[in-house]
Parts: sequence; C-alpha cells; structure tokens
Amino acid sequence: MDYQFKDIEKKWQQFWADNNTFKAENNTNKPKYYVLDMFPYPSGAGLHVGHPLGYIASDIFARYKRLKGFNVLHPMGYDSFGLPAEQYAIQTGQHPSVTTEANIATYRRQLDQIGFSFDWSREVRTSLPDYYKWTQWIFMQLFNSWYNKDADKAESVAKLVAHFENNGSAGINAVCDEEILSFTAAEWKAMNEQDQQAELLKYRLTYLRESTVNWCAALGTVLANDEVKDGFSERGGYPVEQKKMTQWSMRITAYAQRLLEGLDKIDWPEPLKEMQRNWIGKSVGASVRFPLDKTTHLSQLTTDYIEVFTTRADTIFGTSFLVIAPEHELVTALTTPEQKADIDAYIIQTKKKSELDRMADTKTVSGAFTGSYVTNPLNGDKIPVWIADYVLAGYGTGAVMAVPSGDQRDYLFAKHYNLPVIQIMDIQNIETEADPTKEGKYVNSDFINGLTYKEATAAVVARLEEKGLGKAKVNFRMRDAIFGRQRYWGEPVPVYFKGGLPYLIEEKDLPLLLPEIDKYLPTESGEPPLGRATNWSYNASPKSSPKERTSEEADSSLSFGEGRGEAYAYELSTMPGWAGSSWYWYRYMDAHNDKEFASREAIEYWRDVDLYIGGSEHATGHLLYSRFWNKFMKDIGLVIEEEPFKKLINQGMIQGRSNFVYRLIDDAGRGTNTFISHGLIKQFNTSAIHVDVGIVENDVLNLNKFKTFRPEFADADFILENGKYICGVEVEKMSKSKFNVVNPDDLIERYGADTLRMYEMFLGPLEQSKPWNTNGIEGVFKFLRKFWRLFHDADWNFNLSNAEPTKAELKSLHKIIRKVEEDVERFSFNTSVSSFMIAVNELTDLKCNKRAILQNMVIILEPYAPHICEELWVLLGNEAGTLSYATYPKFNPAYLVEDEFSYPVSFNGKMKTNVSLSLSLDVKEIEEAILAHADVQKYLDGKTPKKVIVVKGRIVNLVI
Repeated sequence: MDYQFKDIEKKWQQFWADNNTFKAENNTNKPKYYVLDMFPYPSGAGLHVGHPLGYIASDIFARYKRLKGFNVLHPMGYDSFGLPAEQYAIQTGQHPSVTTEANIATYRRQLDQIGFSFDWSREVRTSLPDYYKWTQWIFMQLFNSWYNKDADKAESVAKLVAHFENNGSAGINAVCDEEILSFTAAEWKAMNEQDQQAELLKYRLTYLRESTVNWCAALGTVLANDEVKDGFSERGGYPVEQKKMTQWSMRITAYAQRLLEGLDKIDWPEPLKEMQRNWIGKSVGASVRFPLDKTTHLSQLTTDYIEVFTTRADTIFGTSFLVIAPEHELVTALTTPEQKADIDAYIIQTKKKSELDRMADTKTVSGAFTGSYVTNPLNGDKIPVWIADYVLAGYGTGAVMAVPSGDQRDYLFAKHYNLPVIQIMDIQNIETEADPTKEGKYVNSDFINGLTYKEATAAVVARLEEKGLGKAKVNFRMRDAIFGRQRYWGEPVPVYFKGGLPYLIEEKDLPLLLPEIDKYLPTESGEPPLGRATNWSYNASPKSSPKERTSEEADSSLSFGEGRGEAYAYELSTMPGWAGSSWYWYRYMDAHNDKEFASREAIEYWRDVDLYIGGSEHATGHLLYSRFWNKFMKDIGLVIEEEPFKKLINQGMIQGRSNFVYRLIDDAGRGTNTFISHGLIKQFNTSAIHVDVGIVENDVLNLNKFKTFRPEFADADFILENGKYICGVEVEKMSKSKFNVVNPDDLIERYGADTLRMYEMFLGPLEQSKPWNTNGIEGVFKFLRKFWRLFHDADWNFNLSNAEPTKAELKSLHKIIRKVEEDVERFSFNTSVSSFMIAVNELTDLKCNKRAILQNMVIILEPYAPHICEELWVLLGNEAGTLSYATYPKFNPAYLVEDEFSYPVSFNGKMKTNVSLSLSLDVKEIEEAILAHADVQKYLDGKTPKKVIVVKGRIVNLVI
C-alpha cells in the first residue's frame, strides 16, 4: 500500500504505550544518559507548533543515544501549579485542580500524537501531594540550615545552636541578617525560647523579612520582576505597585560566589551565562558611612549615619549629594515638614513602577529632596540627601553617594536639580557629560591629590577603616529570593506560628495539604485565600486529595501541635511558582519513592542531567534557583553533583507568520466592503486586517472560508490578481489575537507526526528563532513517501532484494551514517534532514532495494521519523519494539574512498568519451589502458597520436 501515515502512527503510538517501550531502568550495565526538557505549565490553549520544537530536538537526541547503546532517561511531567488555573477558578468557582487536570489531558494527547519517546512511567506533577510533599520537605531542610562562611557551605542549625551553647556568638562567620546579637554561652542559655528562635531566624537559609515587593491587588499576589511590565502585570495587564510586606525569603545570596564560579564549569550558551553573571552582579568596593548632620530635626532617627556601598571609593571627594531609595527605612525620619508633600507625592509615583522599569529607565530624571543632610566622612562637607527611583532599597544598602563628575545618571540628576558637579581628576572633561576616567591624577580631593587611581583607592579605604567609617567589601547585585505568594494554588508552606514566630510542622505530618475554601480570593480582611480555610487537612495519604474526603474526615484532621494543647495558625501564603521546578529532575530518577525524594542508589546512578533543553527566558528564574537548590542539597549530602545540568541548549522561538487582507478605505476614511489583493494595494488607500492563517494556503486566501471567518464581510467584493486573492505577510509572535497560531493537530491530521517532526527541524538551526511557514511542509511529506517507496515495487508491494550492495549504494549509505552522526552530536538537526533527502534521491536513482542498505537507513532515520521506521522495521522481518534499541550502523570510511576515476578523454582538446580506470595506475599504465580502449580506438580510426597528455585523476588529452 501507499504510505498510510495515519494508520501507521496510531498503531505505533498505541504499541509504545502498551509496551512501555521507552521505560528506563535504574540498574543496568549500560552507560547512562539523561535527556530533559523544561517541563511545561499546562495552559488551557494547549500546544501550538512553536512549543514542540525543543521537545522534538531532545527526542531525536534521546532516540539516537539509545541506538548508541546508552540507557536513556527521557521523562516528562507538568509544572502544574500556576496563576492561570487560579484566575479561572476565581472567575468560575471551579477548583484549579479540575482545570489543571483537563489541560494536562489536552497536553498529553498532543504530546503522544507527536511520537515522543518519553518514559511516562516517571511522570510528575508539581501540584500532586505525593510530589509537593518533597518540595515541602526540602523547604524544611532549608529552614533547618545556615551558611557557614568558613566552611563555605550550608550546615545544620543544630550545629549552630551547639556552638551558641558552648561559645556564644563568638567565632561564628555566617551569611545572616545585618542586625544580629552578640552574646556569651551563658547569655544564650538564659534566653527564653522565643528570643532564641527569633535570633536563629536571622541565620536560617529561609526566613521571614519585610521587603519591598511588586503587589498586584487585582491578582491578589506578589509578582516577580519579570512578571511586571511598565507598572502592569504581564498576565492580565493589572496595575502593580511597590509595597512593603513581610515575606518568606531564601538566602540565595549565600551562594552568590559559588553560582558565579559554577558557570565556568558547565556547557551552557555564553549569552545565558552572561545573563546570570550580570544578575548576580559581583562588585568589589567599599562600605562607607556618611554621618547624619544633626543640625536638622532628625529626632526620630535610630541611627547616626547612612551607609552606602561604592565601587569607586576614590571618588568620595566628588560626592555632592546622597540618594536613597524611596522605600528606604530612613525616608520618613529624614523628611522635614517643609519637604513632606514633595516626598509623599514622589513615593506614590514610584510605587507605580516595577524595579525592572526603574533600572531600565535611564533617561527620565526625577527625585525629591528630604530636607536633611549628611557629612562627608573624610572632609566634613555638608551633603544633601535626596530620594530617587533609580536607587533600589534591596540593592546594596539602598543608598548611593552621587558623584556627578564620574557617573552619567548622577550628572543628569545634578544638572536637572542644579547641584554641584565637582571635578576630581586633572584630565577629566565634564562640560557636557560625566567622565568616569581612572587615568590622570586627583584634584579637589584632599589628601589623595596627585595620586593615581590605585594609590588613591587604597589610601581612601585605609583612612575610612582608620576612622571606623568604612571598610573594603564585596557586594552582589542579586538579592535574597522572595519565597511566597498570596494565592491558593501553590504548595502550602509547612509552618505554623507560635508567639509570632515560625515553627516547622512534624515531618510525619507531610504533606501539608491544600484545604478546601469557599472562594479563591483574599479574605475580607485582606489575608491570602488560605485564610478562608476553616479546617486544615494534612497527614492524609499522598494519593488522596482534599476533594475526596468527607467534611467529617476533614474536621477530624484539624492539626494540633502534639502535646501543646492548642491549635496554631498556619502560614497563609503558598510557595512561589519556582519551588516545584527547583528540584524536579531528581524526582524523575525515582518517581514513586514514598520514603525519600529519590533514593541514594538512583541519584548515584543518574547523578545529573546530561542534556537540558529549554528557553533562555528562564535564565534568572528557574535556572538560577535550580542551581541554588542543587548546591544546597549537595552541601547537606542529599545529592552528588554541584551543578544540576551539564549541558544546556536554548531552542529558538518559532515565530508566527501572519497573513493580512487589505480593506479599501473611502475618501471619508471609512472602511468599505471591498478588499484589494496585496500586489495591488499601492494603487489604493487600504487598512490591513489579520486573517486566520488556517484559511490561507501559499498566501492565497480561500474566499469562501474568509466570509465564514468574518460574517460581516459575507457580501464583500474582492479585487484579485490573476483570479486569486494574495494575502500580505508579516513575521510576528504567535498569538491568538493575530490569528497566526498553527495547531500541530491540524498538521498531523494532514501530513502526519513524522512530517511535522522533520519539518520543524528542517526550518533552521535549533538555537535560532525562525518564522513558521507551512508552505514548505509538502516537500518533507513527499520525502517520506519517497522513502517508503524504496521498499515497494510499482504496485506498492513490499519488495526487497538480498543481493550484495553496489559500491555506489554503500557509498550513499555510509555518507548518511557519518553525516547524521556528526549532525546529531552537534545538534545540527536541520542539515541532517537535507542529507536524508539527498541520500534517498541517490538511492532512488540507483533503483536500490537492497535489504543490507535499507535496513540501516531505517535505523538512521528512526530518531527523526520513528513511526514510519517502526513499520518498515517490522516489514523487514524484525521483532516489533526492538528498533529503539537497535545498534546505530558503524561508519566505514573505506566505502567513501574513490578507487576509480572516470577520465574524460579529449582529442585535440575536444572531449569525446569517458574511460573508468583504477586510481592505482601510474601515468604509463593509464596511457596504455586509454590507447587500448575500444572507444578510443574508434576515434583514432587507425591513427597514432603524436602525443598523449595524462593528468592523473583529472584528464587525458590525445594530440593527433
């Protein structure tokens, strides 16, 4: 039969599912290879053709590695907590788990029909209790740990407590809060439990602190910086303001240096590594204290100075004003009554911007004077204190010393508000802009006048340390990660509160389940949605869910502290979206273990991810947090490797290819009922309207379908080109609003999954973004049909020969063996597709139907087009299901060595014939063979050539 792709693909997808064909074993003598895709959030829209690009690439590589003899782990699951399902719950009242389950069903159907070789036996979902039990457990380990700078690793809080009991706080070198107590062992023991726990919270790797957050009232939650754009939430476009809240945070800053150093040891794209380096933002400089000028009121102040961090301590004598963040804790106390109105107005204005917007806006100059002053710690000069939104409370100390002569932003600010610009270098040119030069000698700089940059820096830091007003310091731009959302659909934090302080629940009570609530909105008093819960329901079977239990069972499971005699309030925030994705690759190693997040044996075998494929948009989110958690888990002995992902590839985006129709505009500027074909629009005044790409083929509009698509134009007139309406084209992001989303379901229905897989690879290099263009897919479909044809006779009967292959056939085979091997190893999948087409064309021209050639071709093509290859493998007489674990053909370079050459033979410079001769012949032997050849004798016609010119391996010319 002809190539019946629908029947073939359905058959083999069912076979793989029934037989667990791609199930990986944790115990095998084979070398391991772990291939992982960033698992998706299951949205309601399902997949469009851009989503499977990375999945197809990873699947090709996973299948190829199996053929190369590796035990391949290639799992898939779902990052199933998230805002969209909760927003839908708010609108409809439907529990987010119901929406999520339906979305997952759609994703699973779509993934299955593309033919991925996932080990579905290891599927994980972050929203299931048997998974998030372990997310909660890891949180508990973080809570029970602190970072020992001397050991450069995390250690148990129990060890810290032991030190306090024996030595007090002396000798502790920790990453901790700034304000920690100094105490003796006796003083520690004399503290009550509450005071001890309050002090320990300052050291824990996860802790509570007041911080400035992006608060979105409409969504009822805190948003990450990358979820806010221009003061509005990226999802829904709701207003976002800066707000101070007590939030859970994690001390990712403890790992800043290790996170930086680790980037040099992993095979990741350099642009992505640079994004992480910039985000971590290591700076070497000095901490400087500017004493407050007490001549102003300042009665509310609890400190005598404002501390700043600077990388240019040498410029301290050029400081003409100090700038603190609008959220800085000292703003209220520093603001004089005369300046209060201006300060209050400016703070309101700043709250409308996200921190990312504030950092990105380098052109707008704005600020407000507090009315207060500090003094320069080295010369006593009086310096005004301003607030401005280009300073962030969470970076450094939330205050900067402004040196207009050396910093452009400070320069613009000084010029705008008529503040002094002090020249500090003899060669500095500051007439039109700041000059940050480090060349020349210092001027207007007191005791460093005449010194060079290095000399001045050392001298300034030494003087600051001598006066107790500063010290050398390394700073990082990265801040501790906020770890909480005021939402329902997320992991509950396994914490209860006693005396206002957090305590962990018992491990035996994990998982702490999400309770049922009446609405998925904040309470009337402003608490998160979990504040609506009347009863908690934890310590249930991991397989059960709150919806499955009766109200009586739920009532009976209300948590009381064991032996405490009273109930304590739980944390009402849930964990952020990145919690469940920060360790999920380990769960795939041992997905059904109910005693551990993964067994030691499984971790020792799989160790880490060999190949990770996903988008670069996760550079400073998931990819950074995953590295942080992995390093922590290694510190406490849970895992083996320092880095989770050895090699990372960022797949490019498949962009939409939009089509447009052009509506004629009349003289009054109104749209008419007439549409002009694209090639004619220059002659008319028109407006472009997006049209559904599904009703356009090769840019030709189906007029009847357009009238159905836009019923208001059912009676429209069309001005055509050669009888066709040609649409305009533009490359844009795939979006429903642009009607350019291409559903893979439609393409699979028309061409098959194997065609889709190969065509997505054929579009261009994996890492590059490229526009989707369905126009070329027909060629890939014809290629697969041509490949199928090689195995069949003219009547579509399966027909192969057992004859020995010819040299030409072996040459074609071994060219493609080597080419695909090289291409796959360097992830150049697009060039492999082209090479497959060339090879099939060559074999077709050779009329090849040799089993020895075509069976190997099936193995080579299997990673790209598995369904057709599985069918042909069985037709070849092999056992069903064995193709995935066949052996990739061995390349033999001997078959590519040319041992013959077809010499063009010319007579008096005119080529008359070709003679094939062995390349091993010398010039004399070539001449003899040529003269003896029948065709040459015919052209000589009895004459003896005057001269025979032989260029070995090139040409022969006879002069007659």
